[in-house]
Order: sequence, then C-alpha cells, then structure tokens
Amino acid sequence: MIDTKRTRATAHRGDSSKHLENTLPAIASAIDAGADLVEVDVRVTKDGQVILLHDASLLRIWGLDADAAAVDYERIRQLGAGTERIPLLSEAIELFRGSRSTLLIDMDEAGLAEAAAAVVRDGGVNVAWCGNLEGMRTVRAIDPAARIWLPWNKRIAPPKELLTELKPEYVNSEYVVLNKDIVEQIHATGAKVACWTVDDVESMRWALALGVDSITSNRLDLLQGAIAEDPDGWSSAQAPRRLAGDEVLESRKVALELAAWAVGYMRDADRGQVSTKANPGDLVTEVDVAVERHVREVIAARLPGHTVVGEEMGGTAVPGAPCWYLDPVDGTTNYVNHLPWTAFSLALAVDRKPEVAVVADPWRGEIFEAVAGWGAHLNGQPLSLASQGTLAPASLAGAVVATELAGHLPWPGMLDLLAQLGDRHSIMRIMGSATMTVVGVAAGRGAGAIIGSFSPVDHLAATLIVQEAGGVVLNAVGETDTFPEHGGVLAARPEYSSELYGLWRKAHDSARG
Repeated sequence: MIDTKRTRATAHRGDSSKHLENTLPAIASAIDAGADLVEVDVRVTKDGQVILLHDASLLRIWGLDADAAAVDYERIRQLGAGTERIPLLSEAIELFRGSRSTLLIDMDEAGLAEAAAAVVRDGGVNVAWCGNLEGMRTVRAIDPAARIWLPWNKRIAPPKELLTELKPEYVNSEYVVLNKDIVEQIHATGAKVACWTVDDVESMRWALALGVDSITSNRLDLLQGAIAEDPDGWSSAQAPRRLAGDEVLESRKVALELAAWAVGYMRDADRGQVSTKANPGDLVTEVDVAVERHVREVIAARLPGHTVVGEEMGGTAVPGAPCWYLDPVDGTTNYVNHLPWTAFSLALAVDRKPEVAVVADPWRGEIFEAVAGWGAHLNGQPLSLASQGTLAPASLAGAVVATELAGHLPWPGMLDLLAQLGDRHSIMRIMGSATMTVVGVAAGRGAGAIIGSFSPVDHLAATLIVQEAGGVVLNAVGETDTFPEHGGVLAARPEYSSELYGLWRKAHDSARG
C-alpha cells in the first residue's frame, strides 16, 4: 500500500530520462523504479486508434512530418525501432495490471476523452485522468467514479463551484503558481495538490515544503531521492522566480488588450482637471488616474495573484510574485500641452526579470510588444535591428541620440554628453516621454537613448522591447541589464552601442568629479 502521508512521485511520460518518452520501455522502467503514478499522453489516429503521443505532430520524436490524426495506425506502428515505438493505450494498460503504480492519462484536447475512456473501460484497470478541462468534464460524465485531476494554473485556489462539479482527487498546477496558502486552501476542500513538471532538486524541495501531494518530473530518480530526504532540509529551498506557461500567454493577451484600450481612451478622453505632484512641473491629469484605475481592475480580475506598481497609485512588488509596472500616461506634460508625444507603458516582471511588455503610442496607433525570449513586435510585425544594417561599429556622426530630463532639469553629466555628441556631429533630442524615447530604438529610430536614472514604471517595458528586438541594453557599469537596480540605462542599436556607452561613461564619471 502507498503511504498516504508521503508525497507521490509521478513519472512524466514514463521514465523519460532513461527511455524515449511515452514508450513501453519508459513506462515499464518507471513501474520497476517504484513510481507511484506514471503519466502518459494520448492521441487518436486517423482510423480511431488511441496511441501514446504528446505532440499532435509525429515530427519531433518520430521524424514523420504529419499529425497523428491524419495517419492510420498501421503506418504509425512502423515508426521507431525495436521496442521504442508508439504503443497503443491498451498495450500500456496491460503493464499496470497487478502493479502498485497507477496510470495517469493526460490529454490536451477534449475530443480525445471519449475514445480514451472506451479503451480504459475495456482494459479493466483503475487509472487517473488529467489535462484539458473540458476533457475532464467528459470523463466525469462517462464515469462518475473516475479519478480526476483538475487542471488549474492560477495563483489562487479554484472556485468551490468547479470543485463541486468535478469532484477532483487532485488539483493539478504548474508548480510555479503555487504557494503555501493555496495548498492549504485546496487541502481544506478535501482535495489533494499535484504539480508539474519539476526537474531540479531545489524546486522539488520547495514543492515538498509546501506540502504538495504529488510531483510530476522527468527525473524520477532525482525526485524519489528528494522525497526520501529529511523534511527539515526542505525549508531552505528557494521559490521559483518565473511565470507559468499559461500565465505568460494570458499576461500577453491582457497587456495587448489594455494597450489597445489605452490608445482609444487617451486619444479621445477629456483631460479633466490638471494637478501637480512633486513640483509645479510635475503634472497629473484625470486621464492618468482613470487609466491606471482601469488597468488595476482588469489585472485583478484576469490575473489574480499579480500585483501592480503604478505611477499614480504606487504599490510594492512582492518577492517571487508577478508584478506589473505601469505608467498610464508617460509624458503627461506633453499631454497637457497638446503635444502628441506620449505613451502608455506596461511591463510584467518577477523580481527583477521582465517577462512581458507593451508600449502604446495613442497618436500614431502604434503598439510595441515583447515577450522575453520570443522577440518584439510593432503592430504585429516582427522587429529586428539586426536586419536594418550592419552590426559592425558605426560612427555617431549624423546620428540622433535621445535622452530625457530628470523631471525638468538636466541629469548629472547630460550637458557633458551633449558636448561630446556635438564634437562628433551627432544630434541630441529631448522629446518629453522617456518611454517613447527608449522604445523608438527597437524600431531603429535613432542610434540610441540614454536615461540618467532608470525607473521600471517609466522604462522597463521599453528596455525589454529593445532587447527583444536585438538592441543593446546596458546599465551604468556596462552590463547587459533591462532592469538596473541603480543608476541609468542605455538602449542602443548594436552598431552604435560601444561608442555611445563610452561617451555616456565619460560624462557620468565627469559629473562625479
């Protein structure tokens, strides 16, 4: 019997660190190694056979450039070599007959549920189910006693109505969205907590310390070793500092929707009463406040567990939690004076690692966006500074370099930089919106931009977009850094970055005496 107090080890796609995933040898190895559960993925072939395969396509693992749904099983069974072939679900079920391990069937499409459930019914082996929410509903309708793992990838516990509807044995989440409170809230409902896919021992220990009931991993041996450790050693493990995959997609979607909304609202709204903040030149309008309030409401509703730090209403980032940095109207003085050079800036980061960014220019209808590691776009078109010219060092002569004042005054070293640029026949521009000044570099507008003092509210969205477009982003000591902790920031096209950083550094050092 399985110890009900011990966290279960779930082998992801079988013992996939030792054998080809979703094959009979991988499954057999996981069973022999004592996995509590063995997770597999299912697909349905053109002729209706239920097979084990994660991807819709056969290309990545099996070398056939076709979707499994478009190929008969007779052709599919010829792929691979020896025992490492694509098996039928019915063949996998036989390995669990009389075994202490449980088969966990995963599906990413609801349409697979009925066919898989029919195979399980004929197989007569007790299994568990996870994956697509609608698929889980189908399985529950077919079998009221089915062991359901509810898919849930939000930073709050699932609603009572959903738990009542599906009666899950486990709530199954990507591990990065969990925390102690969520685990305890789920346990209080009578459900267990499972998480996926955890492949490093530090994250395994962190999840174990939370009290999760099952961990899915590609590293079964490593996971079993962590589970066997003295629990007192788990408490020092560090929490993961990133977003879940679904969270990235939803965050990008929300950010783009807010940017599109801001374009229309900022362009058409009555600016209302104008007030001052730190000094008579530091202005705020009713539009600034209205935009920030709307953004906060949407994020709270769509992305629970995320915090916001805004230009107008403040806020504090929570360590390890996603935080949005917002300037609702960057360039408010321009906005008040009817100068069409302002921006909406919104960036998401976990600690000091930016993940998602949007910048909207309401006057030109332009929306810049970036997702870390996935590039930058302008109105849906890819931005690539490498494609706009040579990457070899280029002279600043005749080039435009942008900067912004520190409030209404020059920042230390700015006038010296102006003189150095003048000596090289390069032109400095000050336009009145730091967000627009930096993000323009991503579209190849000018050689670069230098900001005397970095603020994530004003500059983080733009620096991520520039970096993802292939630009160079440096902090004051010359390190690649989209989120400097101290000092200013430089964003430049690659061919100008070296010379421009040298001038900035010289001006910076001169100002310090």
